[in-house]
Amino acid sequence: MPIIEIKNLSFSYEKQTILENIDLEVQEKDFLAIIGPNGGGKSTLLKLILGINSVKNGTVRTFGEAPKKNLAKIGYVPQNTNVNTDFPIKVIEVVLMGHIGTKRPLFGYANEEKMCALGALAQVGMEKFANEKIGSLSGGQRQRVMIARALCAHPQILILDEPTASIDVEGQKQIYELLEQLNSHITIIVVSHDISVIMQYANTVVHINKTLSSHEISNLKSEKNDHFCEVELFKKFKEKK
Repeated sequence: MPIIEIKNLSFSYEKQTILENIDLEVQEKDFLAIIGPNGGGKSTLLKLILGINSVKNGTVRTFGEAPKKNLAKIGYVPQNTNVNTDFPIKVIEVVLMGHIGTKRPLFGYANEEKMCALGALAQVGMEKFANEKIGSLSGGQRQRVMIARALCAHPQILILDEPTASIDVEGQKQIYELLEQLNSHITIIVVSHDISVIMQYANTVVHINKTLSSHEISNLKSEKNDHFCEVELFKKFKEKK
């Protein structure tokens, strides 16, 4: 059974149709890339999977149930992770927010939660920055911290909305290499405009512009050099319309 199953999904804001007749299945340990134009419905689809928006037409199931029943199994890194660089909060404190649902107001975090946060930072290569101010980090480093925060809940699915926005090329590569490592035991879903980069790591790509088209990445690479061709990708998506 797919861990995410979407059938005949349509969604509108008031009278404006955002998504129309969406069918999508995500299997365990998939690395799914979601691409498409701004305003095409990518972020709206994520909100429906996360149960932020309510499904009115069609169905969305995560682990065979309504999305809100399985939120603890899904880690989410939103598009805008910019922080007030003047706010005096440490990296470890940001990561501990991943335990916000279990925090005890009077007694703070348990030792096992602190150890989990340090372990999550180790996973993303940021453990040595645990006591640094979050505002002192680079954009790529802050993004790693936000991924560590999402990992604190031990999710089975990690969803990221534009994780490399405003990050330099080398930082982008590092983030995607990290996601590739995490994909050995976690399902990864990424909304991205970094098409030529992300296609080196994803196994499936879907294009969303109100409707959805899907392709296996292996079918979009050259047999000779395994190089990804963006032109060929968009040609194939156009043919499916």
